[in-house]
Amino acid sequence: MTIRWKPVVTGVVLAGLVGGVGYAVQQKLASPATAQPGRPPAGARSNVVAVQAGTVAREDVPIWFDGIGTVQAFNSVTVRARVDGELQRVSLQEGQLVKAGDLLATIDSRPLQAQLAQAEAKKAQDEAQLANARRDLDRNMNLKEFASRQTVDTQRALVAQYEAQIRADEAAIEAVRVQLNYTTITAPISGRIGLRNVDQGNVVRASDQSGIATITQIQPIAVLFTLPEKQLQAVLAAQAQGPVTVEAQDREGRRVLDTGALAVVDNLIDSGTGTIRLKAQMPNDPQKLWPGQFVNVRLLSTIRRGATTVPATVVQRGPQGTYAYVIKDDLTVEQRPIKVARQEETKAIIEEGLTPGERVVVDGQYRLQPGSKIRIVEPIASAPAPATGTTPAPQEERRRDRQQREGRQPS
Repeated sequence: MTIRWKPVVTGVVLAGLVGGVGYAVQQKLASPATAQPGRPPAGARSNVVAVQAGTVAREDVPIWFDGIGTVQAFNSVTVRARVDGELQRVSLQEGQLVKAGDLLATIDSRPLQAQLAQAEAKKAQDEAQLANARRDLDRNMNLKEFASRQTVDTQRALVAQYEAQIRADEAAIEAVRVQLNYTTITAPISGRIGLRNVDQGNVVRASDQSGIATITQIQPIAVLFTLPEKQLQAVLAAQAQGPVTVEAQDREGRRVLDTGALAVVDNLIDSGTGTIRLKAQMPNDPQKLWPGQFVNVRLLSTIRRGATTVPATVVQRGPQGTYAYVIKDDLTVEQRPIKVARQEETKAIIEEGLTPGERVVVDGQYRLQPGSKIRIVEPIASAPAPATGTTPAPQEERRRDRQQREGRQPS
């Protein structure tokens, strides 16, 4: 009888392979000594949550009101010709900083000088006639027996007429002199000159609306901004205590461009938007603010003394309201209800629920529940600098925990 050896050999080989694999798996599971040095057994840290911690502080907190504003020139003047004539000289330069009284341009004054000479000659003529009329009056009064009363009265009226004519001549001379002064155009205010509208050699007229150029006062400068009407009473209360500080920041709100004081609160609330307009005055030295520029505005309404504060990320919100995770001495957490008085981007003022000096969870709350065991992580060197009193978010610890749960080698 012929025996078929091939199927038998194949079965024996397969059985041996299965047995070897099973033995290896059993040894792997039963021997924790094969784990990586320094790595805890799987599941050993699964109930410990890595979190970032901060401390409840007591400090003086400035209360700012935020708004959006527009930079405006405190004064803006269009330099116009006040007499007609040829523009003989233009001394101003576009973009130039000028002071009040600086020479800007000169208009041809020869026609007005001729008018002045004519008016002065007319006055001299009338003065001569007045002198003659006075002499005639004196003679008539000395010859009472020969001059009638009517003749004397007529001569006296003639003297008065010439005196009035001389006063009119003097007024005409003064008017021409004023016109002559207008041929020299000076800066009415200090500021920066804009683009020039008229060049030398052109004939300018007093009726021209465009003017020669515009001077904009930029030191000091004004910032016009709006705030919600609900903040009006706090602003008025702060204004009653003294000057109210106002900051102008760049569009990103990262850099303070200038600091000044509140100058005016408008007398009307915009019923359509529910806002009130305010104006602040700022020195603008150096010139970081420019007319027409959009800025973020912050108004200091008050300073809250001895406020209880935490980083803003401490505050959590749930169906029952706001709460925070407080770290106990045994490194477990308590979910405690809190009352928030005010919260800004990086800081929150706590009205009730926390005591200065207590430690709270700043980041990592998404994995916590009341009574959870925690481990406070240290800052990661490559992370950016955190806010005062906190440590960076534990991204690296989370990644290692996830790799251990998945049975992978941490990188």
